[in-house]
Amino acid sequence: MIANNETLRGLYRDSIRKKYYLIFFCAAVLLFIVACAVASGSFSLPVSRILSALSGKADQNEMVVIWSIRMPRILAAIFAGWGLGLAGCVMQSLLKNPLVSPFTLGISHGAAFGAAFAIVVLHAGVTQMGSLRTTAANLITINSILLTTFCAFIGAMMTTVMILLLARIKKLSSQSIILAGVAFSSLFVSGTILIQYFASEVELASVVFWTFGDVARSNWNEIGITAICVLVITVFFFLKRWDLNALASGDDTARSLGVHVDRIRLTGMVLTALIASIVTSFHGVIAFLGLLAPHIAKKLVSSNHGLLIPMSCIVGSILLLLADTVGRCIIGSGTLPVGILTSFMGAPLFLYLLIKGKNI
Repeated sequence: MIANNETLRGLYRDSIRKKYYLIFFCAAVLLFIVACAVASGSFSLPVSRILSALSGKADQNEMVVIWSIRMPRILAAIFAGWGLGLAGCVMQSLLKNPLVSPFTLGISHGAAFGAAFAIVVLHAGVTQMGSLRTTAANLITINSILLTTFCAFIGAMMTTVMILLLARIKKLSSQSIILAGVAFSSLFVSGTILIQYFASEVELASVVFWTFGDVARSNWNEIGITAICVLVITVFFFLKRWDLNALASGDDTARSLGVHVDRIRLTGMVLTALIASIVTSFHGVIAFLGLLAPHIAKKLVSSNHGLLIPMSCIVGSILLLLADTVGRCIIGSGTLPVGILTSFMGAPLFLYLLIKGKNI
């Protein structure tokens, strides 16, 4: 019996080790995509010139292309994808629903409504150019980053609180939670359209352009804010990975193991709403990424949150950076908003999960 237990432990350790190797491999894939993203575009750069630019020895044009145009959007895509992948993973665990994500619950739309309110009503953002085509970064200037983020956070939290109240008071099923999310999405989309109706031409252009979902307009300050928030919250959830594993077995089981179920659920939803609000306030609505990344990660490393959390983050970064790079290369001198491409990726998966139903 002891020998059998040791054999099982050995097999388990080997399985975990292989999955960690897979996580490191995906991280290497992400670095490879970063290199491709730096080199690709209408202004192509060979590897030797990229290395020279990274060491500060390239000419002025190459330095501008890499450090002022490409690196900001690459890092923005990495941290935004990281955050949305993490938010989707945690939300699906907290609400025990594989269809949950910031987008499907309407949290992204709530954040979008709050940010649009700040841009139009509170005059927190203006366009630098009249064109709606994303030809370069920083087409949108956020006059008050804290105000826009705060309003986006309030919009996201309004949706989060209403969903938690409905789930707790009315004992909604997993399917009903998704329907509630659809209702909230419709509500906030209508509110955003109403704000656009009363906006001036410049404000309307700002909001419409902003809601496309794009990482090209990020500056270093916004990237820094996103990175700090995402990394700190990632560490928090990774430290709580065993609590999330216990929740997967049911609330009663988790309580018997000493997990403060209500506290972790409330804290988790607040923090994931914060991530969604920050990403949405800086980059617009990026659809379905929070749904897509956790499902791919779960197929690769199982539902153990010690593995699932880092894999979801890495997969989210890979998907968003890949979508942005492909969109940038397809259009040529311009760029295709990344929110369009993530919708094309995520919508088929969402339909597949709906059709599969209870067998998920």
